Amino acid sequence: MEAEGTVSGAGLIAMQNFLTRKIAVLSTCLILLLALPVIMQLLDEPYLISLSSRILIYAIAAVSLYLILGYGGMVSLGHAAFFGTGAYVVGILASASFDASPVFSWPFQMDGSERLLVALPLALLISAFAALIIGFFSLRTSGMYFIMITLAFAQMLYYFYVSLEGYGGDDGLSLYSRSQLPLLDLGDDTHFYYLCLTFLLLFLLFCHRLVNSRFGRVIQGIRENEKRMQSLGYAVFGYKLACFVIAGAGAGLAGALMANQSEFVSPGLMHWTQSGEILVMVLLGGMGTLFGPVLGAVALLSMEEILSMFTEHWMVYLGPFLILVVLFTRGGLYGLLIGRER
Repeated sequence: MEAEGTVSGAGLIAMQNFLTRKIAVLSTCLILLLALPVIMQLLDEPYLISLSSRILIYAIAAVSLYLILGYGGMVSLGHAAFFGTGAYVVGILASASFDASPVFSWPFQMDGSERLLVALPLALLISAFAALIIGFFSLRTSGMYFIMITLAFAQMLYYFYVSLEGYGGDDGLSLYSRSQLPLLDLGDDTHFYYLCLTFLLLFLLFCHRLVNSRFGRVIQGIRENEKRMQSLGYAVFGYKLACFVIAGAGAGLAGALMANQSEFVSPGLMHWTQSGEILVMVLLGGMGTLFGPVLGAVALLSMEEILSMFTEHWMVYLGPFLILVVLFTRGGLYGLLIGRER
């Protein structure tokens, strides 16, 4: 009994240390994110504010992928399809607004708009609808077949947007300005950075509540043993499809923000290499937590930016780093910083 009490006490102390370290690291990261534009202005490096906005946007996309990969066990190589779809919704609406022409006129007329309060909800809805269609067919498969069919759908959308000559085709589509939002000047990089940070924090909060809800428990149960959950009476296909649609909407949100950040959209946003890059962010940051993909996005894009300053062959140096992280860290960068919960 005394030995059991000693072990239990040691486990409790280890858990308290883990939670203390976790709170300290996450609080420090949040403070740095909030203060980053001020720090960059003091260092006279305003360009880094725009880079930071890009990192936050990719963090949203990585978290949305982790929702189906980490909790649902669905390995998708076509997640960039929803990322690019969200971006194209913003780009097409802005282009139609500039040309004073409707996006389409049948069965009803849809005019263009540069207002974010119009473009963003439409980007989420259309990305979610695309995820609904793709998921409806893809989720009838599993394993390697699921990976390949999501990749195939993404490439189909890629070539579809290449064929849209009216919206730039393979050359892409330039936006003349960022979307308009009351009370904020999104043309200002600092304002836009805080908008991206707000959306990232809200999306993280939403995903945290989701995975800890009954829905999230069922999704995790399906990942562990799909046949058992089905025998218990759960509509496995419906739960997986709902999770897939939510992740698609999250990627669409990131795509809509990316269109504004770069003021340019192209089919390259939904190429399979883009899906692979988002997947690497998830693996680099670490599985087992929603904050891992955020760290992965920060690390990957920061290293890409720094290494590309010295050599155009920066991936030669990035590759070994990724291998070392995967082989020698438990839980990715998140596990390296905070440790793993026992």
